[in-house]
Amino acid sequence: MAVSVSPLPPTLAGVRVVLVHDWLTGMRGGEKVLEALCRIFPQAPLYTLLHVPGSVSSLIEQRPIRTSFLQSLPLAQKRYRHYLPLFPQAVNSLKLPPCDLVLSTSHCVAKAVRPPRGSVHVSYLHTPMRYIWDMYSDYFGPGRGGVARYVMPLLRGRFQRWDVHTCGRVHHFLANSRHVAMRIERHYGRQAQVIHPPVDAGRFAPSASVEDYYLVVSALVPYKRVDLAIQACNRAGRRLMVVGSGPEEERLRAMAGPTVEFRGWVSDEHLAGLYAKARAFLFPGEEDFGITPLESMASGRPVVAYAKGGAMETVVGLHDPAGRPPTGVFFHRQEAGALAAALDQLEANLDGFDPQALAEHAAGFDTKVFMRKMSAYLAEALAVPGVDPAGER
Repeated sequence: MAVSVSPLPPTLAGVRVVLVHDWLTGMRGGEKVLEALCRIFPQAPLYTLLHVPGSVSSLIEQRPIRTSFLQSLPLAQKRYRHYLPLFPQAVNSLKLPPCDLVLSTSHCVAKAVRPPRGSVHVSYLHTPMRYIWDMYSDYFGPGRGGVARYVMPLLRGRFQRWDVHTCGRVHHFLANSRHVAMRIERHYGRQAQVIHPPVDAGRFAPSASVEDYYLVVSALVPYKRVDLAIQACNRAGRRLMVVGSGPEEERLRAMAGPTVEFRGWVSDEHLAGLYAKARAFLFPGEEDFGITPLESMASGRPVVAYAKGGAMETVVGLHDPAGRPPTGVFFHRQEAGALAAALDQLEANLDGFDPQALAEHAAGFDTKVFMRKMSAYLAEALAVPGVDPAGER
C-alpha cells in the first residue's frame, strides 16, 4: 500500500541529505525504516557496504546507490557476514558528498561513517552491534560461528574499542526502542531519543476466518530463537508455519517435527493472508524492537512473546494494569516449556482478543506516524545543531 509523503517542515526544505545503511540484501525491519526515510527524502543518495540488486523495494532501488569495496569481493553477496573483520575499513572507505544532513540507519557499522565537514549526523540505531556486545555468545558461542568462532575472541576487544571511539562521528542518536536507548547509554555513554520504527498497518486487515496454525516470520539466525517455537510446537503437536530463511535453516529443519512447515520468504500479499488467518504469532527471541508482532496485530491476531526487549513496548499482556485491551501473552523464561505453557494460556483466553482492538493498537505505530515524528525531530536537530560530540570525527 502506498504511503503519501507529507510536506516537509520548512527547516528541511532544500536540505541536502545523504542516507547511509549497513547493507542491502533483503527487506527486513531495518530496510522498512530505510524505505520510510526514502519517502521523506526521495532525492537523497544512498551509501552502503554492499548491495544485492533487486533485493530491496523499488523505492530504495530507484535512487543512486554507492557501495564500498566489499561489493567486488568474492562471494560477498551471499557470504558478506564472513567479511566482518573488514567492515570497519569498508565503512571508513565511504566518501560522502558535501551535504547538510547525514542520516544513517545502523545495527552494525553504518553509524561509524565519516560525515562531511559542516554536516549534522543523525544515527538511527536499531542496536549497538550485537555481534560484539549483548549477543556475542549467540553468534560465536559453542556450536556457533564456524571459523569465526576462533577468530572473534581475538578481534572482539578491538571491535568494541573502535565501535565506542567512532561514536564521536555522530551528533545525535535515535533509538528504535527504550530497550535500545538503554544499550546505547550503557555501551556508548550517550543519550538517545526514541522513535519507534514504522509499520505499514494499512497493508494488513483482520480476516473473517482463522485457521489452525501458528506463525513465525523471521530471518533464520541464532538470536531469533525460532528453535523454541519449533520445539514447543513439536511437544504439543501444534501446527507451525515458518516464513523466512537464513543460515540456521538446515539446523531448524533437522529438529522440526511433522507439524512444522517451512515456507521461505513469501510475497507481501501472501504474507498478509498468513498473518490474518493464523491463530497467533510466535515471537520467541529478544528483539531490539520487532515489527512483525505489530504486523500480526494489524491483522487482528494476538502475539505470544518473550517478555524482554522491544516486545515489552508493543505487546499488551493479559490483565494490563492500565486497563488496555490485551494484544498477546508473555512467557518469561526463554525455554521451549515456557513457550508451550504460554500457548496453553493463549488458547484458554483466545476469545478475549478483539481483532479490531488489536488493529487499532498497531495503527499507533503506522508509517505515517513514524514519518511525522522523524521529520519533526530532524527539523529540530538541524535548527539547533549544538556542539560536535567529543571523539573522532
